[in-house]
Amino acid sequence: MNRRTFNPDQIRQLEANLHVASVSDRTIQYKGEFKIHAVRENLAGKRPIQIFEESGFDLDMIGKQTTNEALKRWRKTYRIYGEEGLLNERRGKSNLGGRPKKDDSVERRLAKAEARIKYLTAENELLKKLEALEREAKYRN
Repeated sequence: MNRRTFNPDQIRQLEANLHVASVSDRTIQYKGEFKIHAVRENLAGKRPIQIFEESGFDLDMIGKQTTNEALKRWRKTYRIYGEEGLLNERRGKSNLGGRPKKDDSVERRLAKAEARIKYLTAENELLKKLEALEREAKYRN
């Protein structure tokens, strides 16, 4: 993970680029149209560094490795979801569809609740037996 941080001047410079959606002190969010353009150019044979330079980015500022990593992610998203996947923000979601959805069916929830009740009932019975044994031991002494 890149630990580079941008100072306020660098943030202003990056925000001035037409291909940037937003910038924080650590991240750059690129516009979907730029991502599509970059993937197409890359698939046509252009190197990531060349694509970013031609698009007005200062590679010393953003980092040359960032260009490779970004194109790698974008190509994967493009391969799985097509152009639509690059137009929609996918941060926090894996490129493979995000976290699996919980099975919230009524039957599933009921089965889980019944299992929990059974567990808690057994736990209570065990505690009662333990308490009884402790009382017996106390009376013996």
